[in-house]
Amino acid sequence: MLTGMILSLALTVQTAPAVVTPVPRPDTTVRPMLSPPPPPPPLPVPLPAPVVAPDTRPYVALVTDLGTIVVRIENKRAPVTSANFLRYVDAKRMDGFKFYRSTESWGPANQLVQAGNRGDARKNFPPIAHEPTKTSGLTNCKGALSMARLNPGDATTDFFLLLSDIKGFDSDAVGGDGAGFAVFGEIVAGADVAAAIFNAPISPTAGDGVMKGQMLEPQVTIKTARRVPAPAAAPKGCVVKAP
Repeated sequence: MLTGMILSLALTVQTAPAVVTPVPRPDTTVRPMLSPPPPPPPLPVPLPAPVVAPDTRPYVALVTDLGTIVVRIENKRAPVTSANFLRYVDAKRMDGFKFYRSTESWGPANQLVQAGNRGDARKNFPPIAHEPTKTSGLTNCKGALSMARLNPGDATTDFFLLLSDIKGFDSDAVGGDGAGFAVFGEIVAGADVAAAIFNAPISPTAGDGVMKGQMLEPQVTIKTARRVPAPAAAPKGCVVKAP
């Protein structure tokens, strides 16, 4: 009996269906490739600040009876004329010089005032060589500081402050003498004071020849002439010719 039961169990095991575990098939679905995100934009690189060369040109304050005029000296472009002017300033020989002439009678196109030593001639240094504007690259524009002279090479103390463009004073001016008047600086402050000198009273009788009707009365005294620091907002100016 026991043998029959074992045989029956064996037959049952042989005839039972086998359990098959399915094997997962690989996923063959084609999916689109995703592009990587773009790189972040580069950080802006700060530009270096422009290097501005310090202004080493001398500045001089002319303290007059009517106020103060500050001029900038173009000592690199007109070294001879500039050195002459600064020599008078540094030696304090310009103290007491006079603004004595105004060309108001010449009309609006030729406005200037003239100053110089109207006293002791022993204050004068020797005359200087002439520096024409075609060599210096400067021009006789409104505000220019120019050297007065009779003939090229005889200038000593006298100078002009221009209150209008006078391009006929340039050495390359058409119809000029080829020498002109040497520019060596310009007004950077106190143009109203220069205008007040220009409009000051004129003597009806003083002066000879072309100077008659142009002599100030009273004359305007330069009390002191001293070097000063560059003004904080000094204008670029006009005496340097455009390239």
